[in-house]
Amino acid sequence: MGRVLLSGLLLMAAHGTAKAQLDLTLDTFECPIVGFNAGLMMPSSLSFETAPDGTRSQNATMSSLYKPPYLSFGIEGFYKFKSNWLLSVEGNLWFGLNSDNLNHRIERMGSVFTRDSIVVGGNGTDAVVTCYNRGLGFKGGVGKIFPLNPAKNPNSGILARLNVGYMRQQTIFMANSERAPQVTDDYALLYDHQRHGVMLGEAVGYWFMSNRSDLANVYVTFEVTQCWNWSTRDYQIDNYLGLNGKDNHRYFDMFYTVKVSWMFPLKGKPDHDYYFY
Repeated sequence: MGRVLLSGLLLMAAHGTAKAQLDLTLDTFECPIVGFNAGLMMPSSLSFETAPDGTRSQNATMSSLYKPPYLSFGIEGFYKFKSNWLLSVEGNLWFGLNSDNLNHRIERMGSVFTRDSIVVGGNGTDAVVTCYNRGLGFKGGVGKIFPLNPAKNPNSGILARLNVGYMRQQTIFMANSERAPQVTDDYALLYDHQRHGVMLGEAVGYWFMSNRSDLANVYVTFEVTQCWNWSTRDYQIDNYLGLNGKDNHRYFDMFYTVKVSWMFPLKGKPDHDYYFY
């Protein structure tokens, strides 16, 4: 009788274990994450500047100053909660894909270029000056992951993010052959269109975190960024714009960015929840 009872208990335990394994699901996890991202930025035609008298135009926005597209690279940190909410901080650097992408540079800088459209260097020859844009931004934000298959991978799904931060951009001059005093040191500040301000960004995309590998974690997003910025210089020269003095315009620049990030969780993997009947 004892043997029969013991056998029955073992069968019930084996059946219960099998049932639990068949009905296991994955749980969300909480951890810090470091990511490295790259993106392609396109300025929007909705950008505009506003003159002190309230007149609007599109003559000096980033979309008119520089030939697109721009490349963006950055590093970011996340804290992912079990609820799939995210807190993030991020720093980005961007620059023109074309290494000489300042539009109408000869017309803008007529006092620097000669009639032969060259910049004379220190020894009297062409300094071969390239003019391109460079920008940087720092931002923090929140996000949320909406899983598409919670039972198999609750840590992956549709990603929505909102960010706010600070940006700065300007024209960079590089003499490729020799020193060009006309666009070096303090003289470069007259032509560099340096601006800074506040930026707001919204993004939607897909966030994937592997259940097995710390190396297969990525997200892809489409981002829209709005920047409200103004000149940092006391004196600016731009002959194309007829600017010779303080730039008192206010600028609204908008960008569209397709971004990919490779992420590295610093700890934690999905736990299994077992359901017994």
